[in-house]
Amino acid sequence: MNTLIRNGTVVTASATTKADVSIEDGRIKEVRAGIPADGAKVIDAAGLYVMPGGIDVHTHLDMPFGGTTSADDFETGTRAAAFGGTTSIVDFAIQGRGTRMREALDTWWKKAEGKASIDYGLHMIVTDLGGAGLEDMDEMVREGVASFKLFMAYPNVLMADDGTIFEALAQTAKNGALVCMHAENGSVIDVIVARAVAEGKTAPIYHALTRPPRAEAEAVHRAIALAEIAGAPVYIVHLSSEDALKEVREARDRGVPAFAETCPQYLVLSIDELARPGFEGAKYVFTPPLRPKEHQPKLWEGLKDDHLQVVSTDHCPFCFKDQKILGKDDFTKIPNGGPCIENRLQLLYHYGVNAGKISLNRFVELTSTAPARIFGMYPRKGEIAAGSDADVVLWDPEARYTISAATHHMRVDYSMFEGFEIKGNARTVLSRGEAIVDNGKWLGKAGRGEYLKRATHGGAWK
Repeated sequence: MNTLIRNGTVVTASATTKADVSIEDGRIKEVRAGIPADGAKVIDAAGLYVMPGGIDVHTHLDMPFGGTTSADDFETGTRAAAFGGTTSIVDFAIQGRGTRMREALDTWWKKAEGKASIDYGLHMIVTDLGGAGLEDMDEMVREGVASFKLFMAYPNVLMADDGTIFEALAQTAKNGALVCMHAENGSVIDVIVARAVAEGKTAPIYHALTRPPRAEAEAVHRAIALAEIAGAPVYIVHLSSEDALKEVREARDRGVPAFAETCPQYLVLSIDELARPGFEGAKYVFTPPLRPKEHQPKLWEGLKDDHLQVVSTDHCPFCFKDQKILGKDDFTKIPNGGPCIENRLQLLYHYGVNAGKISLNRFVELTSTAPARIFGMYPRKGEIAAGSDADVVLWDPEARYTISAATHHMRVDYSMFEGFEIKGNARTVLSRGEAIVDNGKWLGKAGRGEYLKRATHGGAWK
């Protein structure tokens, strides 16, 4: 059955227009006013915004960490994403040290197969370039894994040294892929952490106090410098502080192809959350940590002025009662991560668009179009135009919703945004033309999501 969306306001990254949208065989056929129904199923979008589905390019579903596994798998995580208006994700496969990247790719395909209800791509986390690692990177690009993540944090677990990072960047300068960097000075942080634990400072607040903003800024500066030497673009993940943003801004001002994302938690939460009584602060332990409130206005300015290009979630949930509790007496043992995949668009719309910090078009750009461009999915994804996938969100700007663990769809027993009252929410969500969420009801099914074989960045960063 073909579909016609009528009477809505089409919002893209570049324009806001009154138009109808016709959908045929899972793709957008036409966008203009006055399209005849011709037997198509008609969806009345009066009073609604018709936007491209959200794209979350930083999620960790079914991910092993610290002796446990993130609480959402590809079934629950992608369903929750859809309720929030996200129709595509890019998750992370993790190469084990001493193994080939192919093993990790096959493992993560199996994790998603039969479970993902929205389309998904994969980044590859690189931990070992010994042996055939550089050739493996080229093979991954041919498989549609057009981006790689390296860590400057977590020594002896995930951290890569500068030489390895440079080698990876140099390889992507040849094969067109994009390196994503977790930028924190892990070696220095480990020294600070060890001192804190030795002094008996083991409460959740010390997770933040042992990872200072300058440790993030230094690593961002170094990552950009290595990328410049290699002649490659670089993408900084989950940027959290004014200090780190300054490094990105200065690089971009001199023409360096440096990109960065931030996350809703850094925009609306602060370090104060980790100081909650008892062990409640563990709910807000993730990396980089929450910063003092004065960093938030600078991050919002960065989003407005395009010094930050993407808002993703770093969704990596761990249940409070049986997973976060592993670090009850030692903050270093608290699993790092928090739940956000369902709330990204709600929070950015309410605290960004409604508050006048970003425009409606910029909202679409940050949550859909820019990630599609940067990560090789545009114009198939991230656009309302003829030929694009019919990933469409009908957004109700007047809808009021209270975020709560009691009503969210993520498989985790708390919300980082419990009790937040927001205005603006997804009413109907279509994935490749199929309505999978409508008025709070789940219409999709596990396994309908398709693997996104992504292109290299091409000229998107030039």
